[in-house]
Amino acid sequence: MTKNVPELFGSMVFNEEVMRQRLPYEVFKSLKKTVEEGKEIDPSIADAVANAMKDWAIEKGATHYTHWFQPLTGVTAEKHDSFIAPVPGGKVVMEFSGKELIKGESDASSFPSGGLRATFEARGYTAWDPASYAFVKDGTLYIPTAFCSYTGEALDTKTPLLRSMDAVSKQGMRLVRLFGDTVSKRITTTLGIEQEYFIIDKEIYDQRKDLMYTGRTLFGAPAPKGQELEDHYFGEIKTRIGHFMAELDEELWKLGILSKTKHNEGAPAQHEMAPIYSTANMAVDQNLLIMTYMKKIAERHGLVCLLQEKPYAGVAGSGKHNNWSIGTDTGKNLLKPGKTPAENKQFLLILAAVVKAVDDYQDLLRLSVAFAGNDHRLGANEAPPAIISMFIGDDLQEVVDSIISGTAYKSHDKIKMNLGIPTVPTFTKDTTDRNRTSPFAFTGNKFEFRMPGASQNMAMPNIVLNTAVAESFRQFADVLEGAENFDAALAKLIKDTLTEHSRIIFNGDGYSGEWEKEAAVRGLLNLKTSVDAYKTFSAEKNVKLFSMHGVMSETEIRSREEILFENYAKILNIEAKTMEEMATRDILPAVNAYVAEVASNASAKTAVIPGIDISMETDIIETLSKLVGEGYAALKALKAARTAATSKPSGEKMAEAFCKKVVPAMATLRRKVDDMEKLTSSEYWPIPTYGDMMFRV
Repeated sequence: MTKNVPELFGSMVFNEEVMRQRLPYEVFKSLKKTVEEGKEIDPSIADAVANAMKDWAIEKGATHYTHWFQPLTGVTAEKHDSFIAPVPGGKVVMEFSGKELIKGESDASSFPSGGLRATFEARGYTAWDPASYAFVKDGTLYIPTAFCSYTGEALDTKTPLLRSMDAVSKQGMRLVRLFGDTVSKRITTTLGIEQEYFIIDKEIYDQRKDLMYTGRTLFGAPAPKGQELEDHYFGEIKTRIGHFMAELDEELWKLGILSKTKHNEGAPAQHEMAPIYSTANMAVDQNLLIMTYMKKIAERHGLVCLLQEKPYAGVAGSGKHNNWSIGTDTGKNLLKPGKTPAENKQFLLILAAVVKAVDDYQDLLRLSVAFAGNDHRLGANEAPPAIISMFIGDDLQEVVDSIISGTAYKSHDKIKMNLGIPTVPTFTKDTTDRNRTSPFAFTGNKFEFRMPGASQNMAMPNIVLNTAVAESFRQFADVLEGAENFDAALAKLIKDTLTEHSRIIFNGDGYSGEWEKEAAVRGLLNLKTSVDAYKTFSAEKNVKLFSMHGVMSETEIRSREEILFENYAKILNIEAKTMEEMATRDILPAVNAYVAEVASNASAKTAVIPGIDISMETDIIETLSKLVGEGYAALKALKAARTAATSKPSGEKMAEAFCKKVVPAMATLRRKVDDMEKLTSSEYWPIPTYGDMMFRV
């Protein structure tokens, strides 16, 4: 591994430092202004930028370029074009124009569009996003771009994310101006996206059709040992995994990704990496690259990286922790309470705005993390429940309570922690604990949204969060800008908002049954399945929110709603068909063969020694034969449920049929098969077990 990390870092990125060195000063100045202030780009600089970008990329070994975009598939897309252009004499030169940089063309009808594009309406456009750096990967210059239809609708996740960032900046600037900030030009949202994942040996992975087709195990009895000893979390990293992690760090550093932390997670063979913060746009792009490189580098080590939310039943699932903060372009964190939070009126106003946003749009926040894979994860094994609530900690809770009640807040002195060991230094205790059962927790100077799933594109959670907060800002600014007495209006606004929306604040155990009951009394939503959440997308208040702030039109919302329903049904259809194939062609025949072998052995024993005890064989034959019969009945029931579901009109009705009928049928078949696994000889069991997958890596 390269030892000079500072020299390695960002070496494959066309970042600000490279642009400063390679672009004419006026061009660099214009481009920097576009990025920092959100201004429209000057088209006249495109050729100069394209030429410098091309020369730099060729020096890095690139022969092609691609407009890298994020269609509504959940993954990225790219079409590669070479830099070559013919010249007389049968020669070529390497060219790249400003027009090619700014605009590309893609087949819009081949990607999910929710009805926006028919098959014969193929044209779509990709447009350069100068706020996210271009980079070189695998001999190609990657240019981050937005993706839209021929008629201008957003067909991607980046476009509404950028719009939401503009919305929260526009409305947030109205507020900071009221507090006397005349220097800042833009409000920015920043993210630190922690990424959890599992690793499995490639040879074992190749023997599991369910992992190959769906990313998760559809069958599998628990291993004798799971995570109950809590010995894997933060444990020593195995040598093979360590080599994988080291190479991952190096490749990410080359791309300017601030890979900072790595450790073992709660379940066997589960791990996590965490980067340092970047702007929301770049953080989402970089997280997509992180997932790509995790898979790519794992293969080089004879491994497979599993990013599905619940690859193994009964142990911790994998998610992403979306650490969201908001501040000014001059470096002020608007979520930093300071030493006296009760007196920090600007912080309290921003806090109230976030509380209001989460309460008003809890349905959208739940929807932003809703998909089939995450349904298996939420609510168990260190994942937050499906009920949206906020944790703010004891110290801030006391501040909020004092504001609501109108009583004086009594501040607490910093507490020193002394472990009673002379050689161990004392240190200052944090003012609040952490709550890992909370979906949306304040952690000192940011909020941690813990619900997103490990495999998902992180644009949608941040689109919702940014836009909802922008709406709170808008309403607050409307009140305060026209106030005769600013201080009085500010105090009343903070108090009224926290009083009205305090129901969303919960600092207790989100896993408890009591909380589910209490949440219902508070009137909080409990959207347990993705289908429940999808039904809220096009509610009038949600359409109004997105359209008012220019983030998504009603047409774009309804198209995405259709895609969500369709994708949910498609995923479960694939899972159900995979279960049917594995049960029919692999598992039931193997168990029957084992039963026949046991019966043959029993007959052979009694033939040699009449009256010999064959109770073990009898029990195995009876139990497994009964399970095979029940399993076959469950298999037929699953096929019938899936056939009935696929006959429904596509969209909501089909998704609901899969949710209510197919998912329970899959669970029934799984229980029968998992019981068979416990009694079937390992010589006959046709697929690797949980023990093989989680402990042989």
